[in-house]
Amino acid sequence: MYVVCADLEGVFVPEVWINVAEKTGIPELRFTTRDISDYDVLMKQRIKILSEKGLKLKDIQKVIATIKPLDGAVEFINWLREKTQLIVVSDTFSQFAEPLIKQLGRPTLFCHNLVIDDENNIIDYKLRQQDPKRKVVEALQSLEYKVVAFGDSYNDVTMLQKADVGILFRPPQNVIDEFSQLPVTKNYKELKALLEKYL
Repeated sequence: MYVVCADLEGVFVPEVWINVAEKTGIPELRFTTRDISDYDVLMKQRIKILSEKGLKLKDIQKVIATIKPLDGAVEFINWLREKTQLIVVSDTFSQFAEPLIKQLGRPTLFCHNLVIDDENNIIDYKLRQQDPKRKVVEALQSLEYKVVAFGDSYNDVTMLQKADVGILFRPPQNVIDEFSQLPVTKNYKELKALLEKYL
């Protein structure tokens, strides 16, 4: 039996930080795991910018409250959940994810946590564990499940490589070029066609 592990941002919902950058007019916040492969470097950069600009958790949450799922995402998830179990494995944070996951019908979500001070400032973050996406796949495989995984960014690659079937979904060209061994799908129709071979 196959279980599906999927990324969240860029796969089912728009990139949170790109939306924050657009709403706040701070272009430096546009960088995501599509651009910077080292997640720690990326998050420290984001937290530094938030501190410099005086943005608090509530400011980010206001932007997130306006984000809607990508066109076709809810329908695709409904189709997928009729076939098998879906686990969303994301480098987002529990303080961000609630309104997004609710709109997607509450699939299981594994993600991280932010460290917030008494004045609602984001001062740090805590990973659930190191290389968490790959470790979710390994844990499921240890339970004798086969895993199909898909995602769009650098931080998904170890998950995709460890999975029995790993698929890039709407990745940027730089990720395609660096990981040309992974199949690429450009939309839900193509992804569905590929998944139907296994589910």
